[in-house]
Amino acid sequence: MQEHFFRSRCASPLVQAFVDNRLTLIRIATRITGCRSRAEDVVQDAFFRLQSAPETISSLKAQLSYIFQIVRNLAIDHYRKQASEQRFSSPEEEGLNVAIHGSSPEALHINQAMLEQVADALTELPGRTRYAFEMYRLHGVPQKEIAKELGVSPTLVNFMIRDALVHCRKASGLPRNVPEAN
Repeated sequence: MQEHFFRSRCASPLVQAFVDNRLTLIRIATRITGCRSRAEDVVQDAFFRLQSAPETISSLKAQLSYIFQIVRNLAIDHYRKQASEQRFSSPEEEGLNVAIHGSSPEALHINQAMLEQVADALTELPGRTRYAFEMYRLHGVPQKEIAKELGVSPTLVNFMIRDALVHCRKASGLPRNVPEAN
């Protein structure tokens, strides 16, 4: 298929050199990327780079060398990125066969029972401590704001939250060294 371009002259000699050699640039990028559509993307990226390029290049040979170097570098970058993505990706079908941990009926039952134990443990706490814990852990309210609401120091709020967490861990049977989920 023969490509036809509007042959008006561009304001920039560098852009005009690019337009005049577009097909050659695509062929060069195709050799590097291995795909014509990717090569056209590379050439389009090069065009956008040229829009912001300085107009200090005087000779046509220097302009062409500059343009070809931009396309070559972009094509190599694109090829490397594609190779890196292929190394770390796999077909979608493989993702469908991944087992989801904790989705068995037994795991759901255990998790539900633990949530009930934690909820019961929270009802055993003093009202102010439970409020501080729930506002901080469940609603994400900063400790300073909780301290203002309760009329206490932020340090005391920190201790109340810690005490509530320790109480919930004891009630649910979790060891003390289980990492917190912030």
